[in-house]
Amino acid sequence: MQSARTLNLVIAIQVLVWTGLLLGVSFLATPVKFLAPSLTLPVALDVGRQTFAVFNALELALALGLLTFCLARGFFFRQRGWILCGGFVMFLLVLAQTLWLLPTLDARVEIIIQGSSPPPSTLHNLYVAVDLLKLAVLLAMAVLSFRYVLREGYDGTHPDNR
Repeated sequence: MQSARTLNLVIAIQVLVWTGLLLGVSFLATPVKFLAPSLTLPVALDVGRQTFAVFNALELALALGLLTFCLARGFFFRQRGWILCGGFVMFLLVLAQTLWLLPTLDARVEIIIQGSSPPPSTLHNLYVAVDLLKLAVLLAMAVLSFRYVLREGYDGTHPDNR
């Protein structure tokens, strides 16, 4: 089915774009800003808070779009499996960051900006772990989607139905 192949290609492109954004924001720009000697910790944290607020809004849109494409793929073309599961996982991970991790980390940043020190916490490490998990899921989804695009149509069947 040409339409199923197109939808798989759209999913693959979306997850690769999202992967690039995630790598650029979470694993490149954020750590590098703390290397600037002229940037004070409160300022760096405030810049990070603003960056992650905007990035989170973008990730919410990407998660909703990805979930929609994955559901359409499963509903219209009976292509269920790991791609659909990945769409749900990505949506849940972004939702957890939106509703719990980011607000809690933002509150900690506010304490530091006000000149106090919050109690020790592992929430930052958890946020990084969630981002690493998102990266792994996105890469797996890209590989599977491209696999389906490349294999679909050669023998008239879809890899999920073999």
